[in-house]
Amino acid sequence: MSGAEGEISSDISGTNGAPDETTTAPAEDGQEGLSRSDVALAKAVVAVEYAIVASLLIVSAVVLVRTVVSFIGDTSGFPLSVISAIDGILVVIILIDILHTVFRHLRDATFPVRPFLVIGILAGIRDILSSSARLTLSTNLSSRDYGQTLIELGVGVGVVVVLLLGLVALRYVGGAEVEE
Repeated sequence: MSGAEGEISSDISGTNGAPDETTTAPAEDGQEGLSRSDVALAKAVVAVEYAIVASLLIVSAVVLVRTVVSFIGDTSGFPLSVISAIDGILVVIILIDILHTVFRHLRDATFPVRPFLVIGILAGIRDILSSSARLTLSTNLSSRDYGQTLIELGVGVGVVVVLLLGLVALRYVGGAEVEE
């Protein structure tokens, strides 16, 4: 890195101290002085990151469409279909948050912690909703299943509380991350 600008630079020298002309890429997009292999690697990494963004977008769209189709087509029991629809929508929200975080990483070249705490909180809330729906809607739970569901509910609440405390601590201690 070259100080305040945050630019990547490489010093490729031959045996006589002069730059090796065969390995230095021409100046393009602010990547002056980078070797061709560095430029190719950087472009490959960006291509993979954009492929991840596209994949997350496709998966989110498929989950949303399947959730809506399942909700509309399910005539067996309205309460169960509502719970299933809410669960599917929360999964889509989690995937979109991950997508947004990866895209922000590409745009800003930073890796923020806050969005992952929010994603974890959403996942914990999803688990809490699933567990509480299972307790509410199931009429014939065995004592073992009932105990297991209560444990899942308690763990979900604990995870959400810990992540919320982390989010609060990040807000007051970190302070540098800009809210959107």
